[in-house]
Amino acid sequence: MEHREIVPCGPFDLAAARDFASGFPAGIGGGGASGLTLVMAFPVEPANGGSDGWRHSAVLELSQDAPDDPLRVRLDTAGDGDAALAQATRSLSLDHDGREWPLVGQRDRVIGQLQVAHRFLRPVCFYSAYEAVTSFVIGQRFSRRQAAVIKARLAALLGDHLALDGRAYDAFPRPERLLELDDVPWLPAERVRRLRGLAQAALDGHLDTARLRDLPRGEALARLRSLHGVGDFTAEGVYLRGCGVLDELPTDALSSEVLAESFAAELATGLTPQAITDRWRPYRMWATVLLRVGWDRKGGGRRSYRRDQGAKLRRGT
Repeated sequence: MEHREIVPCGPFDLAAARDFASGFPAGIGGGGASGLTLVMAFPVEPANGGSDGWRHSAVLELSQDAPDDPLRVRLDTAGDGDAALAQATRSLSLDHDGREWPLVGQRDRVIGQLQVAHRFLRPVCFYSAYEAVTSFVIGQRFSRRQAAVIKARLAALLGDHLALDGRAYDAFPRPERLLELDDVPWLPAERVRRLRGLAQAALDGHLDTARLRDLPRGEALARLRSLHGVGDFTAEGVYLRGCGVLDELPTDALSSEVLAESFAAELATGLTPQAITDRWRPYRMWATVLLRVGWDRKGGGRRSYRRDQGAKLRRGT
């Protein structure tokens, strides 16, 4: 067991991240919100992008005495503790400098109100591009709840079994283990084949999170779309929410709908959507996620999400 620390750069409230993660089970994967802590369990991504194999998983428990204080971390892994800590830091968007995040709220009243209401929430991202793309493929034509259940089953079946203080946590299967996946009654055969293909892609270095994030957006999306079973929607989701990018915008219809309703009065005066989102720079992705959180929690998001799921079904992956 190692004891580490993460020092936020800018405002950060672990309780806000924990609330977000507990409502996003298909994304947070192994671990979960418990009491005053957030537990994260995941395969540790190798620094070389996977060519030497994904050898270990890690479990981390994070706690914070008060907002903006350093995060206390208890970490257990048989592998690289520094890599595991860096991965958790990226998942919580703490690898970005957030000191100017409050300035966005000063420029944009809607975002400012949401920042106060949700304690300057930063996105909680997938643990890696590998876990993101497998989560999206698992979730195709399934509800969020169904996808979370399937991920948990796969973790119990093939994932590394970890423990903290005697409490067990299952990490999502490392790519080597996912290659062993055979026919299972709760996943279509084609979905199983796609998951095995994605596992091999991770081992071949095609899902290196840091490398994808450093690429120009168009190139990163093209590389993701080249993988079997990955279409436009999934590729963008992996890039935006798996790689933890800071200043990008989604192009899906639901995000446009949320923007249109949230800023209806300003748009009616002739202000363009781009003029609105330009106020969010250089945190456009954070603002987008925050806007969606506010939308979801006021009830409109669920109705729109069902409509968006229907659109996804019509256009495929």
